[in-house]
Amino acid sequence: MKTKILIVDDSAYTRQLIKKIIEQDSNLEVIGIAVDGIDAMAKTLRLKPDIITLDFEMPEMDGFSFLRWLMRERPTPVIMVSSHNDSKTVFKALELGAVDFIAKPTKRASMELQTIEKDLIRKVRGIKSIRMDILSKNLELLGKEEAVRAAGESGDRNVRVVAIGSSTGGPAALQIILTRLPADFQAAIVVSQHMPKGFTGPLSERLNKLSQLTIKEAKDFDPVEPGTVLICPGGYHLGLKKKGPQSVVILKEGKLADKYIPSVDYMMKAAADNFGGNTMGVILTGMGNDGRSGMLEIKEKGGYTIAESEESAVVFGMPAEAIRAGAAETVLPLSEIPAEIIKVVNFSSNSKRG
Repeated sequence: MKTKILIVDDSAYTRQLIKKIIEQDSNLEVIGIAVDGIDAMAKTLRLKPDIITLDFEMPEMDGFSFLRWLMRERPTPVIMVSSHNDSKTVFKALELGAVDFIAKPTKRASMELQTIEKDLIRKVRGIKSIRMDILSKNLELLGKEEAVRAAGESGDRNVRVVAIGSSTGGPAALQIILTRLPADFQAAIVVSQHMPKGFTGPLSERLNKLSQLTIKEAKDFDPVEPGTVLICPGGYHLGLKKKGPQSVVILKEGKLADKYIPSVDYMMKAAADNFGGNTMGVILTGMGNDGRSGMLEIKEKGGYTIAESEESAVVFGMPAEAIRAGAAETVLPLSEIPAEIIKVVNFSSNSKRG
């Protein structure tokens, strides 16, 4: 059975381009086009799409109003179509229930259009496995200020870097984890979230305002140090290298042929190479298998690995692949991951000092 898609956008150019991209896949079918939120409401009820692509700047009724209505009346996976100039719009929409986004097509370079084409097809194909009920539960967690208490023994570990990988559903999962870590967190954190150019900077700024840690978009030669979170910029892969006694970030520009950008595997393998058994790998929600081989390498070098469980993963693709490969030492729901990270990192660091 074909996946049915409704395109909602007031731009004729964008509507036609998205339709053309989607119809390249014989398993996908564009069942309707809406020019604003009111039109989209009527067509959603009549056509019952499996997935909706949604612009936010529209006449009559904007994307936010439609999204609120949709999540209340007929929860459906939504992929936003947004320019990086509207990054605040993106993160607000993710908090309202949109599951992912693509960069807005323009009439510019063909390379940009190729990237958008690849991104849209991959997301539409994978999005049918999204659990809307789990997404709703995770969005509730975003609004809760929870004190995290770590209890129990961490074992003989001395974690110096935590490498976190995520994709679809990842921004909310990252917010839930990073806002629950304490100011005295004793390890560095590096993050690769599948996201296009122009969006990781605003994501970093947003998380930095909400967290007790220092969170920033990574740049070449940034030091990897305790209490700092470095998020790989969209369009690049995050590597690490030794510079004297310190490890620093080395960015590598992604290529169109790369399956995942940023690559979680690339980052996790770099962390394992630099920190060996003092590495923790955490794989969160997302489609595909990125992170599987990186988690395996961390585990093989004596590090500690955590995968998000099916119970909380909006898309159980990436964690499931890591678990099936035997790369996950611990499997936990999202709500329990922050406490486990704190327990292993801070308890082990304090015991080594003391």
